[in-house]
Amino acid sequence: MTEFAKALPHGPLEEVFPNVFVVTGTFKGGFLVSFPRNMIVVRDGNSLSLINSVRLNADAEAELEKLGKVEHIVKIGAFHGMDDPYNVSRFKAKLWAMPGTRFSGDLKADEELTDNNLPFAGVKLFSFQNAKRPEGALLLEREGGILVTCDSVQNWTSMDGCSLAAKLVMKRAGFLGKANVGPFWVKFQNKKNGKLEEDYRRLAELEFAHQLGGHGAPLLNEAKTCFSKTLTRVYGET
Repeated sequence: MTEFAKALPHGPLEEVFPNVFVVTGTFKGGFLVSFPRNMIVVRDGNSLSLINSVRLNADAEAELEKLGKVEHIVKIGAFHGMDDPYNVSRFKAKLWAMPGTRFSGDLKADEELTDNNLPFAGVKLFSFQNAKRPEGALLLEREGGILVTCDSVQNWTSMDGCSLAAKLVMKRAGFLGKANVGPFWVKFQNKKNGKLEEDYRRLAELEFAHQLGGHGAPLLNEAKTCFSKTLTRVYGET
């Protein structure tokens, strides 16, 4: 019998836009280190797609199933996925991932995310071409553009929900900031060729007003402006 990761503490499903929901869960990174992580749920008709999936408790699963049928588990980030095996099994859902994504155990992608192969309508794929491990972002073409990310862009406006040890590390590492680049993520992913800045500059050319990431609060209305300021701070003017 497969042993799945246990459900960890999480908040409620919140509808931030029509048919777009966010639930904030927990990641335990080791002794005394824990911090929040987000799952984004997109409803397309009666079909639900779980992006950066998080295992929910039984009551929350029942609430989720009231929204529609979970048909797609969507992995856009290299380092999120601990709950994908459970959610694929629990909901008998199709697993989507970036081409070349690594999985532990026997898990395999049913579908590869490409420009012409996506789990629901009204969405575009962005690929980080210079990342060491496959990473993507999704642009929902609604509400002025909703950028959905994993670790590449994070919106830490506070350290609420982080353990004391995590707060100390993350503040010193520079996690706090609106539409911020993920400090540890950048350090690792930039090892491929040192050209992640090129990807971020391309990302900034997309049209979006909002950002929903794997970490941090939903960033509404000012996401592109904040992201442009982040790039200027980190990489300088173009």
